[in-house]
Amino acid sequence: MTNHTLQKQLFQIGTSIAGLAVTLGAFGAHALKNSVSESDIAIFETGVKYQFYHALALLMLAVFLRRMDEKTVKQVRLLFSLGIALFCISLYLLATRSLWIGDELKWIGVITPVGGTAFILGWFLLAFRGYKHSSGDESKSSRGRSHKHTIK
Repeated sequence: MTNHTLQKQLFQIGTSIAGLAVTLGAFGAHALKNSVSESDIAIFETGVKYQFYHALALLMLAVFLRRMDEKTVKQVRLLFSLGIALFCISLYLLATRSLWIGDELKWIGVITPVGGTAFILGWFLLAFRGYKHSSGDESKSSRGRSHKHTIK
């Protein structure tokens, strides 16, 4: 996969997930306000916030990809996507369970920490392996250019 292709994928995934977060946020604020409890609204909003934060993080990966280790970026993309799928979606299901299945779905709460762990692992992976170290050649070439003076 070329760097350009990965950058495009990150951009498309990040913007799509952000757009979905805005849609879900509006749904939660308007459609759910009279249908579920305030605590369920808060749970739903937590899912929306984390989804939006990680959509923005994916967009940042797209913007800064050239300065990052590509293999690590792919792993972080996977962990953030997994986090959104497990953490955020489980919160959406928990918050709306009274509308479609009742309290029988409370067990889905055990999935939420798995998604949260994926988020945490993604952030630490990014922190410790994400930044690409520039080669010594780059610093030598910039030094060489700055010291090129012709003496007559």
